[in-house]
Amino acid sequence: MMARAPRNPVGLGAEPDLNGSVLDLRTYNPLVKVLGPIAAMVVAIGSRDLLTPALFAALALALLLVGGRLAVRTLGGLLLGVTTLVAVMTVSFGIWTDPAQVDHTHALLRLGPLTLWSGALETGLATGLRVAAVVLLALLSGLTTHGADLVRSMIAQLRVPYRIGYAGLAALRFVPRFAQELDTIRSAHRVRGLSGGRGPVAGVRRYAGYAIPLLAGGIRHADRVSLSMESRGFGAYPSRTERRHIPFRLRDGVLVVLLLAAAPLVPLLVHHLTGGTP
Repeated sequence: MMARAPRNPVGLGAEPDLNGSVLDLRTYNPLVKVLGPIAAMVVAIGSRDLLTPALFAALALALLLVGGRLAVRTLGGLLLGVTTLVAVMTVSFGIWTDPAQVDHTHALLRLGPLTLWSGALETGLATGLRVAAVVLLALLSGLTTHGADLVRSMIAQLRVPYRIGYAGLAALRFVPRFAQELDTIRSAHRVRGLSGGRGPVAGVRRYAGYAIPLLAGGIRHADRVSLSMESRGFGAYPSRTERRHIPFRLRDGVLVVLLLAAAPLVPLLVHHLTGGTP
């Protein structure tokens, strides 16, 4: 019985070519993509208008479209997910906002005791755009960064002890391993006719049956990993060589400047476009 290949939920697949095109975000230093957008995230969260988070979201989305090299399915899911998030937050906050704070605006809809005010929808839209901007800025690293490269750059540029960095990487590699073992256990149960029936109770019972063999497999794998690291002298020396070096290059500096400059420039642009009105 052959198991399916493990999924790749944490960016631990094939390592990208760091010498690729300057328009490919996957070739940039991971720390630049993780730390660079933080200033823009703070400004987006603190904004109270619609245009500021919308511009940050548009900037992040443009970077992902140009340099993300995303699959069509991933890009479609991203656009659909962000749009749905903004729509849900707009409507939900529009309903939950205190009417006393927005009753001076236009009433768009009345359903019995419930009144939907334009000011409430604007508040919800602003909140949704802020969350969308933060999510898209975070995905600059989440969708274009390899997990092992992030660990290597933290060790090289942030001086994180390699014992901590590679221990964390080993833990991340358990995720696809668990996914593969879960598929194997499911297949084995189906072959033995242990479906357990249908319905929520049967589903809970079925997943409870997966827990013990999955835990046992995880313990065995942890033992093998620890023995392998110990046999290779992991942690015996204060430093170690790297098979793959993650440099900090001119392109990384340009991207840092772009992301950091966006934090003050976007609010200034909004102030200029709106004539200083909130």
